[in-house]
Amino acid sequence: MEKPSAMEKPSAIDSDVLVVGGGVIGLAIAWRAAQRGLRVVVADADPGRGASRAAAGMLTPVAEAAYAERALFELSSASLQSYPGFVAELTEATGLPTGYRQTGTLLVGYDADDLALIREHAALSESFGMPGEPMSGRDCRRAEPLLGPAISGGLLVSGDASVDPRLLTSALLAAAGEAGVLHRRAAVARLATSHDQMSGAERAAGAELTDGTQVKAGQVVLAAGWASAALPGLPPWAAPPVRPVKGQIVRLRPAAATVAAGLPGALIGRTVRGLVQGSSVYLVPREDGELVIGATQEEMGADTTVTAGGIWQLLRDARAIVPGITELELAETAAGLRPGTPDNAPVLGPSALAGLVLATGHFRSGVLLAPVTARLIAGFLADGEMPDSAAPFGPGRFAVKETRSPCG
Repeated sequence: MEKPSAMEKPSAIDSDVLVVGGGVIGLAIAWRAAQRGLRVVVADADPGRGASRAAAGMLTPVAEAAYAERALFELSSASLQSYPGFVAELTEATGLPTGYRQTGTLLVGYDADDLALIREHAALSESFGMPGEPMSGRDCRRAEPLLGPAISGGLLVSGDASVDPRLLTSALLAAAGEAGVLHRRAAVARLATSHDQMSGAERAAGAELTDGTQVKAGQVVLAAGWASAALPGLPPWAAPPVRPVKGQIVRLRPAAATVAAGLPGALIGRTVRGLVQGSSVYLVPREDGELVIGATQEEMGADTTVTAGGIWQLLRDARAIVPGITELELAETAAGLRPGTPDNAPVLGPSALAGLVLATGHFRSGVLLAPVTARLIAGFLADGEMPDSAAPFGPGRFAVKETRSPCG
């Protein structure tokens, strides 16, 4: 697709696909769809600045597993298996790093009650066919020598990995551009619809953007995270049931003196997820020594205020797991909004509005599910089919069935 010059803003763009949302999910879909030969436009005023930027980048289907979420676990596991090839292809196409590290996850319990919960989780993961390795407190400290002395035990999941979502987003932006995706740095002012001449039914047909551009599209992909349900012009009966779930996060880095002295700045070598007297916390290391700490989950609506209480809780629990964090510099605090759904699973596939395809509601697993989501949605855009494995995540599962009174 020919790109407009910097001096000209086209009044209209014809495309096969308009992707609404430039986070990791929207960009991955756009990239894969362009590789399938489709003309793709992405609309996002500030790509990669939402939940993708705040995310820690854990690729941990076992740690996120729950008894009632077997289908989600299988989808997540499939996405994890595809990650090495996914990031290798990105780096080959762009020359950019993604921060991908396949170093495993260590789940640790602070006291006996915490360890009991981890043992229960170990039984769940084993029932799902992905057992971890039980660890004593001494085993945990042997694996990660700077863990606190009070750690009572844990579970090692060696197949887990992590990625830096900020690097990943930059690589996806570049790869999408190389594949011919046109990005408009503007939000959607209103979804455009038309009437099918054969059926007379309403269908998505593109959008008007806030910069005045009219994008005509045969199909529209809604990948706007928690804001997907509030897309201007979206009929209420086609809106996905997503809501914002607040999460606060802290980024620490080695002190300048440590770096200047050439001393190792990393406190841990792999992702550590801990329970501290029932409170959950995770610590994700980066190759440059940065340490990302998070786990808060707050039903506060569209609020991105960083609170003293939230940050205090994270640092308190992280210090109980790795006491050495107190020597690190505070690099950043932030709050992001995860797109939650009633069953914690994503909404993938054609919506009730013809021409509108949903790819949202990934909750805690947007970065993890990016490769498999992109493959599924790009396949549907090109071929019009969703595989059986995607059936548990279809938008139709939330449809309200009509009921009639006995006298009606």
